[in-house]
Amino acid sequence: MITLALSKGRIFDETLPLLAAAGIEVLEDPETSRKLILTTNKPDVRVVLVRATDVPTYVEYGGADLGVTGKDTLIEHGGQGLYQPLDLQIAKCRVSVAVRSDFDYASAVRQGSRLKVATKYTSIAREFFASKGVHVDLIKLYGSMELAPLTGLADAIVDLVSTGKTLKANNLVEVEQIMDISSRLVVNQAALKLKQATIRPILDAFSQAISKQSVPS
Repeated sequence: MITLALSKGRIFDETLPLLAAAGIEVLEDPETSRKLILTTNKPDVRVVLVRATDVPTYVEYGGADLGVTGKDTLIEHGGQGLYQPLDLQIAKCRVSVAVRSDFDYASAVRQGSRLKVATKYTSIAREFFASKGVHVDLIKLYGSMELAPLTGLADAIVDLVSTGKTLKANNLVEVEQIMDISSRLVVNQAALKLKQATIRPILDAFSQAISKQSVPS
């Protein structure tokens, strides 16, 4: 049995065409089913639904053989014990710094200054501001990041940005882009050796599907 760990939402939806390229069809809709383990048209392949931040952990410790997760999640997790063969080029967004529109960010990040930053991406934020010579007090939050500058909890946030509409609606502006994000395929290293006959065709099909998508029409 091959187990693939996915999170609901955009990653799940954008992984489906890649699975189809490998001849795999998920037989249940995660939005209507309450099941956390979904069957596929292949008796030896199943999908488990986990939180996006838990995908690397499931794969690392063998709860899943494969998983799809964002580059941001992998950086925060550390990526230990994971084989990362493919950038799937799906669920694209960016990690950025945002502040209130009336906040003087340029003055706040002068060399040697100190900044209060709210984020769930503490490793990414710490490294980014250290590279600028800015000291940061990191405040770890898991949701409604936009509230932090509005309530005075933090001067800035580091968060995922896709369209920027949520920032704009909350009177925040994106002031620096830290990195581009897309989702990666991760594989348990032991599973790759023990289940190579089943896993390798999936990797090859994903790779071919990505190549076709990247070729201009």
